Amino acid sequence: MTTSPPKYLQEDCLSKECKKLLSILPKEKGWVGSYIYNYQGCWTPPRLLQGVIACQQQFQAEDSDIILVTTPKSGTTWLKSLLFALMNRVKHPMFEPNHPLLVNNPHVLVPFLEHTLYVDGQVPDFSTFTSPRLLATHVPFASLPKSVMDSRTKLIYLCRNPKDTFISMWHFANNLRLHHKDTNSIHEMFDLFCEGLSLYGPFWNHVLDYWKQSIENPNRVFFLMYEEIKEKPKIQLKRLAEFLDCPFSMEEENCGVVNEILRMCSFENLRNLEVNTNGKLSTGEGNKMFFRRGEIGDWKNYFTTEMSDKLNHIIEEKFQGSGLKFSYV
Repeated sequence: MTTSPPKYLQEDCLSKECKKLLSILPKEKGWVGSYIYNYQGCWTPPRLLQGVIACQQQFQAEDSDIILVTTPKSGTTWLKSLLFALMNRVKHPMFEPNHPLLVNNPHVLVPFLEHTLYVDGQVPDFSTFTSPRLLATHVPFASLPKSVMDSRTKLIYLCRNPKDTFISMWHFANNLRLHHKDTNSIHEMFDLFCEGLSLYGPFWNHVLDYWKQSIENPNRVFFLMYEEIKEKPKIQLKRLAEFLDCPFSMEEENCGVVNEILRMCSFENLRNLEVNTNGKLSTGEGNKMFFRRGEIGDWKNYFTTEMSDKLNHIIEEKFQGSGLKFSYV
């Protein structure tokens, strides 16, 4: 008896309306499933595209909402854990034995709008959410629901250098395909990435739009670099707390709350928890898939000189004059 593929690989749960839309959208080779489709200038898998549209049509933002935004494989899981610990440190003190982060994957505690709450035609029940609601998305700025644009919702954008982002995305996509589909070669997917054909890509459009918004609306959009959190986690966590109007008190600092948040949310600690070693998300992804290396510079183990030069040239051209610089070391 053949087992059916996990939910994240199923493409037969689309509505008639979505199938009709897909029939007229540009499509290219997919990273996980068969194809990705271009909707509002962004390349998205069909099942998630249905979630994006449902979210755009139905989501009602609240002024107190906090939405974490990333391109896939930019450190989303790590920042979700930091955000949850930071915003819930009164309700769930860091030193309590059964802290939610010890028994739940961060993606459960800070759910994706289009991947989780609005996927497969679901109507989310927000009555169980406490305020502020902590949510996440991968959609580009132009595709955010209108209610988000019209509210005072705060957006936290996490950006990672494109070389490590690509390697992490390639590994992640292949791990999701393992045992179900053939894996994709690094050279084929690198060429797609360079053409802008990545998950929620083009990478540069996604990053630049939020970068510009963070400059124009610094009280609303907070732009973080993955590499800066890795290098100076305490400084970046305190910056994030101040942006969210919940700065650490002197007493909290003296009691070690900041250090305990960083310890509990560290890549090493999260990766070794039972829930993240053996658990699965409701859509079938093994939690351990979200914890591979978490390092800066892993791209050096895979890139040829030609690949590095090619992407350097593209990034230099796309980000020219923006003031945004990446750290690759």
